[in-house]
Amino acid sequence: MIELFKKEVSSFFSSLTGYIVVVLFLLTTGLFLWVFPGNLNILDNGYAHLTPLFAIAPWIFLFLAPAVTMKLFSEEKKSGTIHLLFIKPISDLEIVLAKYFAALVIVLISLLPTLIYYYSVCKLSTPVGNVDHGATIGSYIGLFFLASIYIAIGTFASSLTKNQIVSFLIALSISFFFYIGFDSLGILTGSYEMGYFIRQLGINEHYRSISRGVIDSRDLIYFLSMDILFILFTRTKLQSRKW
Repeated sequence: MIELFKKEVSSFFSSLTGYIVVVLFLLTTGLFLWVFPGNLNILDNGYAHLTPLFAIAPWIFLFLAPAVTMKLFSEEKKSGTIHLLFIKPISDLEIVLAKYFAALVIVLISLLPTLIYYYSVCKLSTPVGNVDHGATIGSYIGLFFLASIYIAIGTFASSLTKNQIVSFLIALSISFFFYIGFDSLGILTGSYEMGYFIRQLGINEHYRSISRGVIDSRDLIYFLSMDILFILFTRTKLQSRKW
């Protein structure tokens, strides 16, 4: 499993995929936070906080995560190399986990340089360092877990088809629904209790909760459960070749 994980990570950076994902994420967030005028521009707000980053990052990852994961299994199926994976002395679950964690590493790498934004905001605040550190740390944790679900969904989508574009669109659609779809359904119910229950099934409700700086075990359980669920879906799809 470790060797496959290393192979997948190196394959991301032996091609342009890994670099494009990291550069696009940093370029897009940098332009909105520091260059483009508007509500998301930190300098225009006159208040030292990173809320705009955590507001736009989920939407950017909504597209970048499927772009990272669309080739994980689709390319293997198209080229026929997936059969070589199946004869290796590793289980289907280990194959899925190796590919999943490799894609997750790309997301983590893209997030790390944004700590420069955090440092800059701390220096720009008056007095220096007057930033809600707890909320910022919580938002980073929430964003990482949110992206991990996108990656899990994308991994599953890639196992469904040989076509990378189809994989991208499936992952994008499912991720979009889980991020914002349950919120919309909750509003349509017209009932507070039912609406609250439905919103709890979506990503955004838990992402907003953890972004307040309070690490609630219910939010962590949700994120981990969603990751595990789609990883198991992917393993089941791989095992379906034996049926």
